[in-house]
Amino acid sequence: MASWIIQMTLVLLLVFINSSHGKRDKMLYCSACRAIVDEISYSIGQVDPKKTINIGSYRLNPDGTVRDKKVPLARSETHLSELLEGVCDSMSDYALHVDPDTKEKQYKRFAPRSSGTPGDFPDFNNFQFDGPDGASTALKFACETIVEDLEDEIMSAFSQSTEHVAEELCNSDYCRDANQTKKEL
Repeated sequence: MASWIIQMTLVLLLVFINSSHGKRDKMLYCSACRAIVDEISYSIGQVDPKKTINIGSYRLNPDGTVRDKKVPLARSETHLSELLEGVCDSMSDYALHVDPDTKEKQYKRFAPRSSGTPGDFPDFNNFQFDGPDGASTALKFACETIVEDLEDEIMSAFSQSTEHVAEELCNSDYCRDANQTKKEL
C-alpha cells in the first residue's frame, strides 16, 4: 500500500513538473539575446585597446623564468566575466518597440548611452512602457536565463572576437523560430 502511494505521488509530481514548463516568448528571448550581445559589444568597445592583463601561472620554471602571457583586457576571461555579471542590469534601458510600418515587436534600447551625443534620443512614440516593474522585469529574467544557459558560448564568442556574435549565439536557439515566422509572413 505504501509503495502504491509513493508511485502515485511520483507520477503526479512528474505530471505537475512537465505541465509547469511554460512556453518561452520567442520575441522576448530573441530581443534579450540581441540586447546582451549589444551591451557586451558596447562595453568591450569602451575599453582602451592598449590595456592588457597578465594570465598564466606565477610559478618559476626550472630555468628561473616565469611563464605568463599578456592578453588584451577587453576580451580577457576576467573582463568578460565581469561584464556578464552586470549585463542584465542594463535591461531596464530597453522597452517594447513596435515598428509603425510592419507592426513588428521587439525590445530595443530607448535610453541613450552616457557617451552618446546630446540629441541621441529615439522616437518614443513607437515604444510601449509598462511602468518600472513591467516589461523590463520580463526582459531581465530572460536575460538572466540566457546568460545562465549560454555563459560558456558567450565567453568563447567574445574572447575570439568574432564579428557575427549575435547571429552565432542568438540564431541558434532563441531567434531561429522568430526569424522563420518573419519570413513566412
